Amino acid sequence: MQDPHRSEPGYLAREKRTFRAMVHVYCRAHHGTTGSLCSECQLLCDYALSRLYRCPYGAEKTTCVNCPTHCYKPAMRDQVKTVMRYAGPRMLFHHPILALLHMLDGLRKR
Repeated sequence: MQDPHRSEPGYLAREKRTFRAMVHVYCRAHHGTTGSLCSECQLLCDYALSRLYRCPYGAEKTTCVNCPTHCYKPAMRDQVKTVMRYAGPRMLFHHPILALLHMLDGLRKR
C-alpha cells in the first residue's frame, strides 16, 4: 500500500519524514522495536501524519510548537510531546540533517 503523504514536495514532506524518524527513535528505545513501529506508535504516527496532511497552513506552516492552531486532540498532543521531548535531542545522532533542518524550520515566522 502506497503512503498518500509521500508525494508532497518540499517542507511538508520533510516535516513528515522528520516526525516518522522521531517516532522510530522513540519506539526503538521504549518498546524495543527494530525496523517497524509497535501498534501504539504506529497509531500515533498515522494520526499525526493525517493532521499534517490536513494542515490549513500547507507549505506555509511553521513547526507545530510555533503554530497558532493546535489541531491534535489533547491526549494525542501529550503523546506527541513525549515522543518529541525524548527523540528531539537524539535526532542529532540518528538523523543529523533532518534535526538541523527542523531546528531551522522552527525559526520560520508564523
